[in-house]
Amino acid sequence: MLGRRAQILATEHWGLLAARSTAQSEVLTRITIFLTLVSAGLVTIGLLGQASGFTGWFGGASIAILAFLCLIGFMTQVRVMNVSEEDMMYVVAMNRLRGAYVDLDPHVEEIFLASTYDDQEGMKLTCSFLRRRSVSILLGSSVMLLIVVNACVTGLFIGSAIIAGGGVFGWAVGLGIAAGGVFAAGFMTFGGVGFRSAWKHHVPRRGTPGATPPSLR
Repeated sequence: MLGRRAQILATEHWGLLAARSTAQSEVLTRITIFLTLVSAGLVTIGLLGQASGFTGWFGGASIAILAFLCLIGFMTQVRVMNVSEEDMMYVVAMNRLRGAYVDLDPHVEEIFLASTYDDQEGMKLTCSFLRRRSVSILLGSSVMLLIVVNACVTGLFIGSAIIAGGGVFGWAVGLGIAAGGVFAAGFMTFGGVGFRSAWKHHVPRRGTPGATPPSLR
């Protein structure tokens, strides 16, 4: 009976690992496609500028390219943040399975470096079980990379639109920077709200001893 239960748990564990790997592979491909489009778009704008002397139809063409990059960037940003949440869910699910392994054989708990608790503290331990997670995790993440790239593209789009409309260069720069800042702040807020909301709706099976539940923070 216990052997069959362990086999079922192991099968589920491998299924979660496969799903997590597939999601990560898919989102890395999306990021690569987006960054390639950004690079190609900026090169195209430069070539169009040389061909047109940066006059006439150049303004409309550059705005159209930047608008396209903004749209693709927004879609990619949303997908990357969704996959980040999915990855967190896979980690929590595998933590729960480790807890089930411990229920079958309590002696294996001291062997696991990853957490056997399926709460927020357990997730953090599994993602970084050699030292506490720091701000470097956020700064070096794919989400932050895309936020910076998208904020720059959005700022270029707004600034170019103002220049094309006959606006002053100073206003174009200022509003472009402001638009990029709003984009970055908006998505960081969106990510934070989604993270907290996900934990408020999760009921752990095994809570980390001494940890405060998210609903009480």
